This record gives sequence, structure tokens and C-alpha cells, in this order.
Amino acid sequence: MSKNNPHIQPERFRDALATVKEDGKRNWIYPKKVSGKFYRWRTYLSWVLLAVLFAGPFIQVNGRPWLLFNIFERKFIVFGAVFWPQDTYLLIFLLLIFVLFVILFTVVFGRVFCGWACPQTLFMEMVFRKIEYWIEGDANQQRKLNAMPWNGEKIRKKGVKMTIFLLISLLISHTVMAYLIGIDRVMELVTQSPAENMAGFIGLVAFTGIFLFVFSWFREQACLVVCPYGRLQGVLLDNNSINVAYDYVRGEPRGMIRKNEAASSQPLGDCVDCTLCIQVCPTGIDIRNGVQMECVNCTACIDVCDEVMEKVDRPKGLIRYASETSIKEGFQKLVTSRVKGYTVLLLILISAFVTLLATRTDLDATVTRFRGMTYQEREAGIVSNLYEVTFINKTFDRQQVALQPEDDRYRIELVGDTNWNLEGQTKFEGRFFVTKEQEQIHVNQETVTLLLLQNGEVIKKIKTSFVGPVK
Repeated sequence: MSKNNPHIQPERFRDALATVKEDGKRNWIYPKKVSGKFYRWRTYLSWVLLAVLFAGPFIQVNGRPWLLFNIFERKFIVFGAVFWPQDTYLLIFLLLIFVLFVILFTVVFGRVFCGWACPQTLFMEMVFRKIEYWIEGDANQQRKLNAMPWNGEKIRKKGVKMTIFLLISLLISHTVMAYLIGIDRVMELVTQSPAENMAGFIGLVAFTGIFLFVFSWFREQACLVVCPYGRLQGVLLDNNSINVAYDYVRGEPRGMIRKNEAASSQPLGDCVDCTLCIQVCPTGIDIRNGVQMECVNCTACIDVCDEVMEKVDRPKGLIRYASETSIKEGFQKLVTSRVKGYTVLLLILISAFVTLLATRTDLDATVTRFRGMTYQEREAGIVSNLYEVTFINKTFDRQQVALQPEDDRYRIELVGDTNWNLEGQTKFEGRFFVTKEQEQIHVNQETVTLLLLQNGEVIKKIKTSFVGPVK
């Protein structure tokens, strides 16, 4: 049995979670504090990534946000470029490129993203876990604190920890809202009374509650139960994929080093069976069992194993970044047929995306005949159809727009506001009539082409239908 989790048999590790006991109750994980080369590098990288994450809503280009994912108004700004619902195909291409890049990266380097760049891991291991170590102590001290009855010490430590957790969750929720609605709108929510914007206030409270719940209680379950990436890696990884792996060729058979004991008939491997690799694992697994869904490649086991190897005067790297092929056969093959196929597909998608982005118009319009109406007969033998038009200005500059029939037998009459000037990043809806002399109507329904003009220049042709009685 595993010394860290006595409820899990080694041969059953693929059929059970280390965080769940046999009776179905939660097996709380207390990862031991770790230090080492990889942990330092992850800490430095986390500072950079967290700084970028929190600074993102404040980064503006020419007074405009650099990143905005406004799902409420269906407007997205990615690296300064504005995407509207009419640009959904571009966002789909961008999402496909991102997913395929993650797949390609996973095929080659395993779950490096999870351990080094995933926001869940960054906040859990590099923010909340550090605060917990600072207030409650290492793993054994945390176990002792949770097991003791509620007294002054426990109330004080738990109260201080949860207060700090709540403040950080508030900060994260405000940052997420800033990405969704913009930093200016968030500033209004913060400075105004909740009663003036109840929807925004409820959103902030909900986000805060979710983050506090995830990082104070749900924790590694978000990676094991909710996130699909761990399950996806099972079909992506092969023997050439690089993961945090245990060198069983060198490490087995494992056994403790004992002084003044005669050498056994079978020489032991380098693994001294200290179980520290299990004790530092934030998901409670035994890396020596091989690649597992629960492993997030956090490298904690590498650092602690290297430290043990130094103490017992054996080479480092018993647990390291390696593939099954490199461990078993002694060589590494990165460029496989799968990698080549994913690379070619990724390049095709990137090329298509760049082409579509380069040919995208800055102004778009949608014209539809007014719902529930056919045609109107006027005096002097004129027939008219009523239309609705929606203009979207994708630029940040003011644009003057107009519609003009390609066929001069048609005429356009604007309804209501006749000044079609669009401010930057705005949407405008209007109505207009298309008229035609009845003498020139030869079929009950025909196609009419309207020219979309931007600042006096034709940028697009829009086709719609015109109905009327044949004379």
C-alpha cells in the first residue's frame, strides 16, 4: 500500500483517485512544501504570468483595450483587433488554431501547460498554497491544525487565511470582469452603489464565491474532475511524448538503504522508496506508477527526488522530463509522423486565418425585408418594400455609410434618422424603403443588389429580394 494514501492499492491506481477514499469520502491532500531548481523557475514564471494577467485589462492601444472578451455585447478585442458576431468564423479559426497548438504541444511535451502556465495551477500552487504554508505551516502542521478542536489558535489561523483568500478572490473576480466588460465599466461598478447596477454586483459576488470555493476547498478536484484536458491527454500522448516520468529501468527494484546490512542477492535500484515524491504531489499520485491522468507535470517530484539522490550520493534525474522511449531504449524521437501531421494542419489553419483576416472588411451591413410585410402600393404606380439594416463599424474611427441601388430603376428612401454616421466600434440599426415603378415589375419577386458605401466608396454588394404585383 502507498504510505501517503493507505486506501489505494498500487495495482488499482488507474481505477481510483488518490483524492477519494474507498468509502467515497474526500481524501484531503496535504502536499509537503517543496524547493528546488524547477520550483524556483516555476515561481519566476508565475510572477511574469500573473503580472501579465492582472495588467491585461489596463493595457490599452490608442486609448482602446488590448484584450476584451465582452460576451454580453458579443464584442471581442484580441491584441487590439475588434471581432463582432459577423466575424464568428474568424474566432472559430482562432479557437481551432489554439486547440490544435495545445494538441501539438501535448503530443510532444505532455502536460507542460498544466504545470507551468495553467491559471488554476498558478493561483493554487504559487499564490494560495504559499499563503497556506506561511500561515498554517507545512503538511504535518496543517494536518495537526485541522485535526485539533476549534480553539483560539485554530480560529485565528483559519480566520486570517480565509480573509486573505477572500481578498485575493475579490481581486481575481474584478480582473475577470474587467476582461469581460472593460476596466472602465468595472471602475463604475466599484464606485457606484450596488443598487445602481445590481446585475454587475451579483456577477462580481458570484465570481468571487466561485474562486474562493475552488481555491479553498475544491482545489485539485478542478484538475481531476472538471478539466477535460487530463482525459484528453490519454489519446494524445504516445511513447515519444515527454512527461514528468520515473526511470524504472534505473530505479527498480526499489528499496531503503540500511547500514550494516549484508548486500542482498538482487542489487537494488536507485529508488530508495522514501515516498517523498508522493508526499509533495499536489494531486496525491505515485509518479512511479507511470503516466497518469492526475499528473499535472508540476515537477515537485523531480525537485524532491533530486534532493534525495544528492543525499544518497546517486545521480540526479531518477524522476525527470523524459519519454517512455528514452527511458526504455535510451534515445528520444521528437519528430514523429503524428507531429508532422499536426504541424502541417496547424500551418494550414494559420495561413487560412491570416488570409481571412487580411480580406476582412472594416464595415459590415445586414439587410433584411421587414418582418410580416410584403409590399405597399403607392400613388402614381409606385411599389415599395420596407427593409431593416444593421451596420457594424469594426474600426475605431467614425465612418459615414450609405446604401445605393446598383440598378437605377430602384430608389431608396430612408426612414427616421437620415444621417448614417457610425462612431467607432458601434452598431447602428435603421430602416429604409426601396421603391420601383409598377410598370417595370415583371415578376412577383426579384433580386435587388444594394451597394454599401463607406465614406463614399463602394466596399460591398448586398443582395436582397424585392416583391411586387406584376402589371
